[in-house]
Amino acid sequence: MSGSRLIALLSVVLLLSSCGVDSNKFRLAGRLRNLNQGMFWIYSPDGAIEGIDTIQVRDGRFSYETELRVPATLIIIFPNYSEQPVFAEPGEEVDIKGNASQMKEMIIKGTDDNDAMTELRMELNELMPPEVPKAVAKFINENPKSRVSRYLLQRYFLTDPQANLEQPFVLVSLMQKEDPDDIQLTKWKQELEGLRNGQLNKKLPDFSAKDVKGRDVSPSDLKSKVNVITVWATWNYQSTEIQRRLQRMKKRNGDRLSVVSVCLDADYKNCKQTLERDSVPWKTICDGRMWQTPVLSKLGIADVPGNLVLDDKGVVQARNLNPQKLEEKILQMLR
Repeated sequence: MSGSRLIALLSVVLLLSSCGVDSNKFRLAGRLRNLNQGMFWIYSPDGAIEGIDTIQVRDGRFSYETELRVPATLIIIFPNYSEQPVFAEPGEEVDIKGNASQMKEMIIKGTDDNDAMTELRMELNELMPPEVPKAVAKFINENPKSRVSRYLLQRYFLTDPQANLEQPFVLVSLMQKEDPDDIQLTKWKQELEGLRNGQLNKKLPDFSAKDVKGRDVSPSDLKSKVNVITVWATWNYQSTEIQRRLQRMKKRNGDRLSVVSVCLDADYKNCKQTLERDSVPWKTICDGRMWQTPVLSKLGIADVPGNLVLDDKGVVQARNLNPQKLEEKILQMLR
């Protein structure tokens, strides 16, 4: 082979090897030891993925590719229902490696955000539980513009029913100062200011809205022994799991349990079709305005999934519980 032809061939090989992910796509690939076959679920709290998608695992290996035009946060749900965030960027590929029996030590590499999250997660693994929020707050203070900080704020402060409201308010104020035009940060700050309406041991404030069938919704719909207000969306796995659990409990307990839901889907028709398909019996508010739905700030609910548990006097007994804790709390109050 002549020198010129060899150079041309090498040029083609180098060109092909440099062709990574398309600029409008994101790719995820990985391998987990001690896991032969299985399936993961993946969704985006940003709405970058419509609904919940699946990832098949074969011989411990898996891959996933999706259209993506703006940076997004993806959440992978593993068979044991543990979750891991992946910070996706258009045109990038992220690699996951680990051991299925030691999920906390999973390594996620491929972008600066994923590298930072992996490094922080390894640090948190070495800490006692009471020390974790302090380390997370330190990271947010040092990286107020990072998308990792947004995830951490939600994960450790906004959805923690026991969290002190002052610390997340200080953190989100710092983040908003760095990015004052960000709608999400503005929303969080406003909702944190309003969270006093949903604080524990305080009576639920008055509110009014219309459900998807045009019926009035107000605190008068919550007069049972146990009452729940839940915020959900078809694209959020935990929130739809809460819906399913509430349906089972409602069927078993009848009028002793009352529920009102707020759906954050932008597509009103999609919400209504889901309710009809699943035969949801209680009133559901969905105006297509997502986070701008007025009743959210009124009730002081800052995220999805979000929930309030009330006693028969309308006093808040718990808020923002995960599916298992919510079911346990309801059963405890029904005794």
